[in-house]
Amino acid sequence: MKISLFGQRFSLGGGTSRLMEDLGAPVLKGQERIMMGGGNPAAIPQLQQIFRQRMQQMLDDEGQECEFDSMLGAYDPPQGEGSFMSELAALLQQMYGWDITADNIALTNGSQSAFFCLFNMFAGRFSDGSFKQVLLPLAPEYIGYAEQGLEPGLFTSRRPEIELIGEHQFKYHVDFDALAIDDRIGAICVSRPTNPTGNVLTNDEIERLSLLAEQHNIPLLLDNAYGLPFPGLVYTDAAPYWREHIVLSLSLSKFGLPGTRTGIVIANPKIIDALSKINAIVNLASGSVGAAIARELVSSGEIIDLSENVIKPYYQTRMRTAFDHLATELSAIPGLYFRIHRPEGAFFLWLWLPSLPVTSQQLYQRLKARGVIIVPGHYFFPGLEEDWPHKNECIRISYAAEESVVKKGLSIIADEIREIFSE
Repeated sequence: MKISLFGQRFSLGGGTSRLMEDLGAPVLKGQERIMMGGGNPAAIPQLQQIFRQRMQQMLDDEGQECEFDSMLGAYDPPQGEGSFMSELAALLQQMYGWDITADNIALTNGSQSAFFCLFNMFAGRFSDGSFKQVLLPLAPEYIGYAEQGLEPGLFTSRRPEIELIGEHQFKYHVDFDALAIDDRIGAICVSRPTNPTGNVLTNDEIERLSLLAEQHNIPLLLDNAYGLPFPGLVYTDAAPYWREHIVLSLSLSKFGLPGTRTGIVIANPKIIDALSKINAIVNLASGSVGAAIARELVSSGEIIDLSENVIKPYYQTRMRTAFDHLATELSAIPGLYFRIHRPEGAFFLWLWLPSLPVTSQQLYQRLKARGVIIVPGHYFFPGLEEDWPHKNECIRISYAAEESVVKKGLSIIADEIREIFSE
């Protein structure tokens, strides 16, 4: 059987495929697996109860316009469910003064689907024969961007400035001196908080990136899947941000609804119209379940309250416990030099091991053999082709699981590192 270049490119797999295969791999009888690699959110009891109640409310509705039947039995428009988008626009107007309506919003089958469309809208091959790229101003960046281009070479990224903090922390910053933008750049993209590191770009960094994009008449794609205004996994002084030239992506996944695959894009109406037309061709329509469950939370503003007072404190407590446990375990290894990126958001620890005598991929394989799944760091540098040892010295660790499970997994990670040094 022969397959096209498209088929060959997208069936080869990569970091995203490996990560999702690890998430879904069956656990053999008698085998324990500690999942610390993927982006599955925690099961927060208060949120789960709200989702159940909302679903039961729809099930109990037996009127002629039954909400449950409509949710499952009818296509939404390609742009998404209208009342949800209107309620969200009203909420964002009220909370932040953004001048938007439902025409500025589209729903997609998850953020991954949205970025596939957006990246290939603004970069790639153009009718005049030129080829434009998406600039990632700071790598490491989200693993899911890497294989999104219809053609190779869609991304170009820059190494960050590294600030060493105390004895065992560090932080990445955008190196603005390295951001020379010319007509080969079709868009700028950042995630905030950054997946995998938990780095939150400062308000000043976002302002400067926004100004660069505006000056060069290109969009700034701002991926807030973990960020503001919801689910609000930001532990620093950061403000929600949107402008006419910004394409802001939100999601219901980290709010606790990953299975509904609900991505939310906020942009100027021309971009929304183009994205909706692409969505109609690729997907016909977006799924209805996420918008139906979350509609009342949006209309009441409770989605903001839950993000600030339930979700954020839940993960922030987990972060402090996980950080302290990992730092204590690694500090007990004689001669080990390590640093953990300052955890400012999301639910990951990004561990840097410059003195480790094996690569992050080899460490991943060894930990997997012991039942602990992490993600090796080299997958998180799309568009950075240079041979930088740092790419093979880091791993991403999720602390979203139960606290006891996370502690056990971190202890195994530290023990495996200790074993590597003893060899």
